[in-house]
Amino acid sequence: MKLKPFLGAAITFSAFTTSLYAQPARPDFNRKSTYDALHYKIVASFDRAKHEVRGDTTVTLKPLAANFTTVDLDAVGLSFSQVTLEPSGKPLKYTTGEGQVIVTLDKPYAPSDTINIRLVYTATPKKGVYFVDALNTGGQEQRSAQIWSQGEPDEARHWFPSFDFPSDKATTEQVLTTEKENSVIANGELLSKKENADGTVTWHYKMPVPHSVYLLSFVIGKYARIDDKHKEIPLGFYVYPGREALGTKAFGTTKDMMAIFENVTGVAYPYNKYDQTMVSAFQFGGMENITATTMADTEIAMANVDFLHGAVEDLVSHELGHSWFGNLVTCKNWAELWLNEGFATFMEAVYKEKKYGRPLYIKKVEEDAEEFIAEDATVKNNHGLFNMQAGNVNALFDRSGVTYSKGGAVIHTLREQVGEENFWKAINLYLNRHKFANVESTDLKAAMEETSKQDLDWFFNQWVYGIGYPKLTVAPVWNAAKKTLTVTVNQTQPAVGLNTAAYRLPMSVEFRYGAGAPDSQDIDISKRTQVFTYKLPRKPSAIVLDKETKIPIKTVKITPIA
Repeated sequence: MKLKPFLGAAITFSAFTTSLYAQPARPDFNRKSTYDALHYKIVASFDRAKHEVRGDTTVTLKPLAANFTTVDLDAVGLSFSQVTLEPSGKPLKYTTGEGQVIVTLDKPYAPSDTINIRLVYTATPKKGVYFVDALNTGGQEQRSAQIWSQGEPDEARHWFPSFDFPSDKATTEQVLTTEKENSVIANGELLSKKENADGTVTWHYKMPVPHSVYLLSFVIGKYARIDDKHKEIPLGFYVYPGREALGTKAFGTTKDMMAIFENVTGVAYPYNKYDQTMVSAFQFGGMENITATTMADTEIAMANVDFLHGAVEDLVSHELGHSWFGNLVTCKNWAELWLNEGFATFMEAVYKEKKYGRPLYIKKVEEDAEEFIAEDATVKNNHGLFNMQAGNVNALFDRSGVTYSKGGAVIHTLREQVGEENFWKAINLYLNRHKFANVESTDLKAAMEETSKQDLDWFFNQWVYGIGYPKLTVAPVWNAAKKTLTVTVNQTQPAVGLNTAAYRLPMSVEFRYGAGAPDSQDIDISKRTQVFTYKLPRKPSAIVLDKETKIPIKTVKITPIA
């Protein structure tokens, strides 16, 4: 998901410590379950006037332990008329509680059993499915009425019963009936399209690759389709009729992005198609629904404005990047959301690097760092990349500067720390080791340590589990008699709670001499206050830290050389 943007060597070293304070125990944000959902078949039709969903969902699952007798499914505002065991059709007892339907099975089951439960219901969802009226001006329809779904983070439960948490992956099937003049865009392969006697059409889609239910989606409305292809992968761009030129401007580089992402990760695009569809009244910039990304029409319209086209390019590359980071490998719980969104943000920069060159990559990384720093200055009680506030699911996307911008910039810093070759080898290992499964930050750390042979505890403690960022003041003093420059570095960021009191910051320090060639040495800042002494040929006119932008998330104040 992408949110809508705002229109905005030392002579002596000391042993380092990553923090003056021990890291507190981290809560377990994983969700326990008594079963594994294998497949959801959702049969649905819609009453536009009532904003009603008429649903018929069959959940296929396997128990995780013996004596399995009840199934708890997430369900908010669903009014059930029938719950049965299939294929026998035997009625099952059920109760509805706060946000749940609890089904009592006909007998105890074992892990070797496969259970099919069919639930028939109606809903008038406040979330999950959105009904949008047509837009007419001067008697002409500018945009048809729409119905579309949105699942992240936990909206699926508002229109079909499910285990609505990212850790459970299942295959899905959607059988959706709507008016004849509409298109239906959904996940996976279109198996059939059947005209009914009442003038409606039923579309049958199946997604055969397991995925978290928040990635399931559909869009219903009048659309024109633009076709493209990457290798044998069909690409579909769905825009409002008459807006085909806009669709080409906005989505036309998708195949280039796909080729670049395959090349850098070493992992082929993992699905059988990729659709992108514009919708109205979408609360986000875009959403990476598996094989069928949804885009806000207001964001896509910016492709017609030259100075805004880059923002659209970032949006398209961000959502495509999720096909690897978020869809193929998915955060195991919402505290780890940065593994989805930070990587998708990083892939925006990677596309720029491979398409336009390293300077634009660095510029993008620096902009992400600046966005995070600006947010951090105005927000109290911020969280780290590992979100200790993830229990409040409604606030997951309130700190985009952390999860997105800081996440992307930290991944860049990780790349610089382990080295180019090791980094991309680790990414390939990480994606292949956990494909179609779920991940935590420890899984990324393990892959990076395996390829780089580095101990990265310090890196993840300060950048992933800590909050805030380093703030440096630098005071250089020249000794003419000894021809030495003494550089005192203070870290001034708050040293309380989850703030990292003393970051480890391996970078370069450059000494500039006016018209002469500069000297550069490595510096490894690692203490709250640290003094470095350098023997130099003459007094420099200025010093610069981290010219290469290895660590973009920092502030540095350097006083004139005394």
